[in-house]
Amino acid sequence: MGKIALAAKITHVPSMYLSEFDGPHKGCREAAIKGHQEIGRRCRELGVDTMVVFDTHWLVNSGYHINNAPQFKGVYTSNELPHFIKNMPYEYEGNSELGHIIADAVTEAGVHTRAHDATTLEIEYGTLVPMRYMNEDKHFKVVSISAFCTVHDHADSVILGRELRKAIEEKYDGTVAIFASGSLSHRFAQNGVADKFLHKVWSPFLEQMDEQVVKMWEKGDWKTFTAMLPEYNEKCHGEGNMHDTVMLLGALGWDKYTGKAEVVTPYFGSSGTGQINAIFPVED
Repeated sequence: MGKIALAAKITHVPSMYLSEFDGPHKGCREAAIKGHQEIGRRCRELGVDTMVVFDTHWLVNSGYHINNAPQFKGVYTSNELPHFIKNMPYEYEGNSELGHIIADAVTEAGVHTRAHDATTLEIEYGTLVPMRYMNEDKHFKVVSISAFCTVHDHADSVILGRELRKAIEEKYDGTVAIFASGSLSHRFAQNGVADKFLHKVWSPFLEQMDEQVVKMWEKGDWKTFTAMLPEYNEKCHGEGNMHDTVMLLGALGWDKYTGKAEVVTPYFGSSGTGQINAIFPVED
């Protein structure tokens, strides 16, 4: 019935929002913004109706959760970085049907997942920042899935991704894009020196590790990457324990995946962290 038409690993750095405004940082994230806009353009060409985001800013301490409210509307200020994202308005249509289809399928596969449609849950900036640029005209519906998973096994997140795709293909009448919204290495700059690291990665070790990972992605060497991912996550301070990336690869075939990533926004440093926009081809 349905299909996943586009999959990508994407940045959500709050300096993208800061980049919009007059001041010393105006335009500093233009490349990342244009990358999001290009992904949004491709989604339109592919007939996507809903964007599903694996959000590493939605922290959960038990189970897996989906925010599939029928509508999202509000004004957002980041409690983490209120000097970067403040008073940002948003309004998007949700997709309650799709959220329940995914939750039911993943739960049936043995990984308990709850879909929340009758809820006052707000969406986090791991979803809001990409939607601001990919979905400026509110063309796409939005579903957000918790991916800052503090006590969860990567194996369960692989199942979530796998069953999400199966449910979309077998039970959903529509076309979906899925996004792993999170960084590569994620060691923030030390307090007091943040300004010096606005466009830098925290250490040469982290930067070199990230660059080698990007090369693996471009070569399609997923067997090596999935094997090293747990240690990469641990030693390189993975954002949300990199469950967003695990979920994305679960949907694409995990270590059996052979697609070669297309880098849309080249790797860059942001406040110490390593960032990218990269499309992962969806194979049959």
